[in-house]
Amino acid sequence: MRPDITALLSSLVAIDSVNPSLVSGAAGEVEIAAFIEAWSHDAGLATERLEETTDRPTVLVRAPGTGGGGTLLLCAHTDTVNVEGMVDPHHPRVACDRLYGRGAYDMKAGLAAALVAAREAARLGLAGDVVVACVADEEYASIGVQEALRSIRADAAIVTEPTEAQLVVAHKGFVWSEIEVTGRSAHGSRPHLGVDAVVKMGAVLEALGALDRSLTKTTHPLVGRASVHASLIEGGVELSSYPARCKLSLERRTLPGETAEQIECELARLLERCAAADPQFSATQRTLLVRDAFEIDEHAELVGVVREAAGEVLGAPVEIAGASYWADAAFISAAGIPTVLFGPGGEGAHAVEEWVSLADTDAVARTLIRVAERVCA
Repeated sequence: MRPDITALLSSLVAIDSVNPSLVSGAAGEVEIAAFIEAWSHDAGLATERLEETTDRPTVLVRAPGTGGGGTLLLCAHTDTVNVEGMVDPHHPRVACDRLYGRGAYDMKAGLAAALVAAREAARLGLAGDVVVACVADEEYASIGVQEALRSIRADAAIVTEPTEAQLVVAHKGFVWSEIEVTGRSAHGSRPHLGVDAVVKMGAVLEALGALDRSLTKTTHPLVGRASVHASLIEGGVELSSYPARCKLSLERRTLPGETAEQIECELARLLERCAAADPQFSATQRTLLVRDAFEIDEHAELVGVVREAAGEVLGAPVEIAGASYWADAAFISAAGIPTVLFGPGGEGAHAVEEWVSLADTDAVARTLIRVAERVCA
């Protein structure tokens, strides 16, 4: 195992990079971006900072080739989620093969592996470039990867999210929506004047439960079933009044091939059924955010290259898999770049206890170097 990869990962975990879009006043990516720039310069790599959004920097790290070869893009996000309930979340702790700390698993280990791979690729003198996109804001709106894709071109990409050393060729997407039911406000003593929007929302909740049960039949062989759940609900202003409005925020997890338009139609039909059953029912729906699902043909050339390289490193065949979560791979693939996900194993994404396997992190770095030798030849 490379001791330097443990040292690099420890340094990355020690930096607070909680996403300020998730936690008001959080540190964000400024400090970790500066660290990546300094480490890369010491390693002889070129860097470019992108910062269309103030204090939300993305850093492109480049191992320039000698010319004429393909470009391999490695992508890892630098932001993390909240640290609520954690003790010393930014104090990296090593126990046997595990490194603990916020972001160790999701996904600073993948970031460390990509940076080390770029450094080693530069030393090999490959024809093509290896570019590491150290992107901001993946945990919220993915502004970083979208900005990066406006600045780079690549022939192949690997997102180093934690995949348990499996080769991930598909992941789910999601659609966030909002439904607002309209009632009629009135004093609580005058039921003949009021229409209770919170009660009317009950029909929507019941219909959503039925929709989720029906989605058990909508499945994908690698990522599992589609789903929908009610996430947030609010309504009313005081105990003594009939509520004039009730708002529900929901999430529909989508499978490869499903579109936002399909989900909007699905919800429109749901509201039409509620209205048909109750003449006093009135509601509107709007889409808040869409993130498409991702899939690459498991027989694609890049899949074969990464699978072969990982198998050589691990000494065993690598499993083809899907991921239930969403990742920046969807944006990269949509830009026309063949993309897969490959990263280390561990536990605790978004949880109080988070750890990553150091042996896996080292194996991912060595796999990335082998892929670079093939792609950048």
